[in-house]
Amino acid sequence: MPYTLFISDLHLSADHPQTMAAFERFISSKARKAEALYILGDLFEYWAGDDDLHDPFHLQVIGALKGLTGTRVYLMHGNRDLLMGKRLAEACNAKLLDDPFLTDLYGTPTLLTHGDMLCTDDIEYQQFRKHVRSAEFQNEFLARPLKARKAYIEQLRMQSDIEKQHKGMDIMDVNVDAVASLLREHGYPRLIHGHTHRPKRHEHSVDGHLCERWVLGDWDTQANALYADANGVRWETF
Repeated sequence: MPYTLFISDLHLSADHPQTMAAFERFISSKARKAEALYILGDLFEYWAGDDDLHDPFHLQVIGALKGLTGTRVYLMHGNRDLLMGKRLAEACNAKLLDDPFLTDLYGTPTLLTHGDMLCTDDIEYQQFRKHVRSAEFQNEFLARPLKARKAYIEQLRMQSDIEKQHKGMDIMDVNVDAVASLLREHGYPRLIHGHTHRPKRHEHSVDGHLCERWVLGDWDTQANALYADANGVRWETF
């Protein structure tokens, strides 16, 4: 039976070879037999721009995805790799998706998003998100030398780790009103997202419609994916 896979928040980097090894095993086994693979953000720990395509580690990731000749690959920006561009997508034989993106998944309308847009209780982060996703910021940032961009991102990562220690977990999770608003806007579909690193199935009653929300897990301790076919959705671990 045809099936589709969803993953997110792998945060691949040369500093975590065990995660990369798990990713390569996943690509060479389960993903190779899928109709489609959706990567819903934060594939990389960070992405400084498409002029970094020839970094040896990045070539390793690109080579793995490019080898999925029988599987359609879709990439969505996360908060860590929002600078992924057309050159990277073409190198991976992948297609970049808008966030959010509505699709028909074996007869069920399904909305895909990275998930950070739903964390509206974190006002400081939402202001930062709006700033770094603006064309003005990205054009100015990408005009800087690659080395300077990487140094700036490393600084942001350190700052983010410090700030997280002082934020409640509820603030960094999704806001249920934001979830309801998004489901309402798109006709009450099924919702799949990542970002929060809290894998779970939720049910939301919105205007009398019962909608399910599936949260993808990260790969820090366990390689995992959401498996979907004509019979429904379930978790897969590897």
